[in-house]
Amino acid sequence: MSTLLLVHAHPDDEAITTGGVMIKAHEDGHRVVLVTATRGEVGEIHNMDEAATRPHLAEVRTKELENASRILGVDRGEFLGYRDSGMVGTADNENSTSFHQAPLGEAAAKLAMIFRQEKPEVVVTYAEDGIYGHPDHVKAHFVTIAALDSLLQSSEPWTPKKLYYTALPRSMMQAFREQMPEEARRDDTIGATIRGTPDELVTTRVDVGEFIDRKRAAFAAHVSQNDPNSWFANMADQIYRL
Repeated sequence: MSTLLLVHAHPDDEAITTGGVMIKAHEDGHRVVLVTATRGEVGEIHNMDEAATRPHLAEVRTKELENASRILGVDRGEFLGYRDSGMVGTADNENSTSFHQAPLGEAAAKLAMIFRQEKPEVVVTYAEDGIYGHPDHVKAHFVTIAALDSLLQSSEPWTPKKLYYTALPRSMMQAFREQMPEEARRDDTIGATIRGTPDELVTTRVDVGEFIDRKRAAFAAHVSQNDPNSWFANMADQIYRL
């Protein structure tokens, strides 16, 4: 049995970009560890009353992540304990308790402790562009790299066998947007910023087609984030296979 450890920014990111891989790893008998930097307490709220939910959104999304994690086969889930930094350019970026503002060494030390405990063979996080430039996605990349570097240079050096970055092939993203309903495409402020990874840079593909329904179910478990007009809700099955 090997260990797969994933570093994500917010609840629901794990289902969107790596849900299928997590389910497959679990079904293949491997240990799945999920580290989430924040509790997503700044994000938009759907399917719930905004005024009633906002004050305890962190608790709501923690529970939703627990539900999604059961579907995904997560064996251990941990939070790094930082506040959601909000979208790029917003005032939440400047909050002193946000992940974006966290000292790199401090956050890396927290993650390195989990790495040391788990010694995963495979680590997955975002590339340095954070998929679409979200401050917390970008920070997750640099914190992961800093944590791994610190362990490699420690008195007891350790490094995973593989480090992967999530990738949405550019050709598939272009095809997907062309297939989206016009109304959804017009309202899609996030998906419009995702150009995707150049196809020639994608080194590894994992076919998770047999787990599409469970991946969709894991995303649906994040009830407060399910916008029926979002780019993800309108994804075709070939995108869910990623």
